[in-house]
Amino acid sequence: MDLFVNGTLMRGLALHRNLEGAEFIGAVRTAPVYRLYSIDDVHPGMFEVETGGVSVAGEIYRMSDQVLARVEAGEPPHLYRGPVRLADGRTVDGILFPRDIAEGRHKDISEFGDWRAYAATLRRD
Repeated sequence: MDLFVNGTLMRGLALHRNLEGAEFIGAVRTAPVYRLYSIDDVHPGMFEVETGGVSVAGEIYRMSDQVLARVEAGEPPHLYRGPVRLADGRTVDGILFPRDIAEGRHKDISEFGDWRAYAATLRRD
């Protein structure tokens, strides 16, 4: 199965090792229908919206059921697998976060449209 990831599972980031055995298909962007939040500056949380959405950067991986099970077992709380609409019109499974937990509790980083770009601002002194 193919899986869209947009946070710490991406190449070079904290949980990428959970994708061992998966095939990197490529870098992609979502359709501009999502909001992106920083969950305590540890990982992103993305959810779909009807208006005010942005395109979010991510990566697609092809994996076996065993790798998928490892990925899901290693995800932080509240993240779940669901449909993600890509800029090229495809819909694939991806990692999403509940809107009702993100809004009002965590920082909206949608203006960045990219977890890596936001995370880079955290390392500035």
